[in-house]
Amino acid sequence: MKTDSEKEKKLSFALNRLKSLDLQNPALKSNLENLNAQKNQLEIEKKQIEEKYLNLTNEHKKLNQKLDDINQQKADEQKKETEFSEKIDELNQETDTLLEEIDKWQM
Repeated sequence: MKTDSEKEKKLSFALNRLKSLDLQNPALKSNLENLNAQKNQLEIEKKQIEEKYLNLTNEHKKLNQKLDDINQQKADEQKKETEFSEKIDELNQETDTLLEEIDKWQM
């Protein structure tokens, strides 16, 4: 019986000491606070980078649209130039024909 009561007293004493222990480790708590601060900073940076990415994406779309517009204008101008050159060629041919007719009549 004595051993059981001694064991019970020792166990009770050990339980009381465990209950009174301060389980918080200041270094661990400090590390957790630092990690939390870093996490918050990274989240802020992530939001800023995402906003910059969206802005760049929008700017890229606008620039592509402007480039497409410029290419379309260039194609239209080239088409007009080609049509103008064809009309000049037609007029030159008609002029040559008329000059030949005039030469025939003058002879």
